[in-house]
Amino acid sequence: MRSFALFFALLCLSSLPAWTQARAIEPGEALNDPILETRARALSAELRCPVCQNQSIDDSDAPLARDLRLLLRRRLLAGDSDDEIRHFIVARYGEFVLLKPPISPKTWLLWAAPALILLFICVIGWRIFKKNPLNSNKNP
Repeated sequence: MRSFALFFALLCLSSLPAWTQARAIEPGEALNDPILETRARALSAELRCPVCQNQSIDDSDAPLARDLRLLLRRRLLAGDSDDEIRHFIVARYGEFVLLKPPISPKTWLLWAAPALILLFICVIGWRIFKKNPLNSNKNP
C-alpha cells in the first residue's frame, strides 16, 4: 500500500507541469487591443500546431506555430470574424489543424474510436472470463 501511495504521489507531481503550462506567445506578438488579443488567444487555443501535433499554436514554440499566431493576428486586425479566420486556416492546413474537429463523414471513426475500443476490450474480457471463470470453490 505504501508503494502505491508513493507511485500516486510521483504521478501527481510529474503531471504538475501540464497543470501550469506556460504559453509560448512572445511579447512582440501580442496585440495592443485587449479585446482583439483575447479573441486571438481563444482562437489560437483551438488550433493545433502542425509541427508539434499535440499542442495548440498558443502553447507551441515551433516557428510554424509562431507564423500561424502572427497570421491569425493579422487577420483579426484586417477585420475578419473568428469563423472566417478558422475557415482560412483550415483551407490552408486541412481539418487536422483543428484541436476539436467537427463530426463529419471524414471524422466519424475518430469520434467513435474510444467507444469501439472500450467495446472490444469488454468483449475480450467477457470471453476470457467465460472461458476461465474465477470459482473460489475449486481448490488447486
